[in-house]
Amino acid sequence: MEKYITEHEINELLNNVKHLITPQLYQELSTKLKDVARKRSLTREKAIEIINEVVKNYHKALVDPGEAVGTITAQSLGEPSTQMTLRVFHYAGVREFNVTLGLPRLIEIVDARRKPETPIMEIYLTDDVKHDLEKVKAVARQIESTLVENITQEFSIDYAEGIVLLKLDPDMLRDKGVSVEQVIEVLRGLEVGEVEVSSDNPYEIRIALSEEYLDPTKIEKLRTRVLQAHVKGIPNIKKTIIQKRGDEYIIIAEGSNLEAVMKIPGVDWRRVYTNNIYEIERVLGIEAARAAIIKEIKNTLDDQGLDVDIRHIMLLADMMTWTGHVRQVGRMGIAGEKPSVLARATFETTVQKLVESAVAGEEDKLPSITENIIIGQIIPVGTGLVQVYMNPQLVKKELSETSASR
Repeated sequence: MEKYITEHEINELLNNVKHLITPQLYQELSTKLKDVARKRSLTREKAIEIINEVVKNYHKALVDPGEAVGTITAQSLGEPSTQMTLRVFHYAGVREFNVTLGLPRLIEIVDARRKPETPIMEIYLTDDVKHDLEKVKAVARQIESTLVENITQEFSIDYAEGIVLLKLDPDMLRDKGVSVEQVIEVLRGLEVGEVEVSSDNPYEIRIALSEEYLDPTKIEKLRTRVLQAHVKGIPNIKKTIIQKRGDEYIIIAEGSNLEAVMKIPGVDWRRVYTNNIYEIERVLGIEAARAAIIKEIKNTLDDQGLDVDIRHIMLLADMMTWTGHVRQVGRMGIAGEKPSVLARATFETTVQKLVESAVAGEEDKLPSITENIIIGQIIPVGTGLVQVYMNPQLVKKELSETSASR
């Protein structure tokens, strides 16, 4: 009968390889081996085999000193991106929302665009709200931005009389949780004229335009101003959808306003997520933005079935954020802020960069690869990183002593 390994024996085996692996790996391996051992399904031979395999794979995964990790990262992200699609897809489980995926989304992230083409928020709710659909709907109404046009059935302008007529939709008012009084208050805040409710219809609002808005050239601007007036909800959140995930309800929002959403009662601010990286940086800081870049790129590649080592993505995210703010991979960011004049000149505006550097009297210490290739020097990668110094006097002395001994 096979003898199963004990936790004490596992500790002894792991102590033999403790110096070969990291503390985190040691801890994880110890926990998982002990979990299996408790189920009485691990022999000593199997445990030794597993430990040796982990140590071998760990050392195989280590980067050699002087390896050109930047070039390998560029290749590892650049090659799979040539196989990506160029389409916009429906958001998972929500046909009403489109979300940018594939190559356009990857370009959006590395270009550090201020606003994503299709901003989406995932809003998780507190324990007292997330299981009650009515409470979730109430929170969604507070979040969804409602404009005058969303609750208007009919809009007309009487140019002769100088009167704007709005007929509100009672069903939409109920659905959005908006009262006629709220709409009137918003319209009065625009200060475009006298606002009053029709005596015949409680859902009909008349605006008697003031003198300055009777100019025909301003009428179209007035139409836009009235219809786009914000009644309630959070600006930039165009639409909300309630989705069930597991045993809880969450709100998916089209649009993004992280700071405002986090302040809404009933929202679990620790779990709110947006795909707008600049917004994450502004509200939560640069470390959160770095984590978001890694998550967004990983998700984009995974959606396409492309397997890229997470370390390449982490290096890219580090390069984009190490200065304390998010920078694009381009001449306005990483490539344009390199310390070497020649390296900056190789990327796009060559003459302009050389002239600017000459005027400023910059000095190029040739710290990196590109500039050393340009002038034909050994590049500081691999064996090129090692500098060997020789003392001719000692060599001469040693040679003379060797010949004297003969």
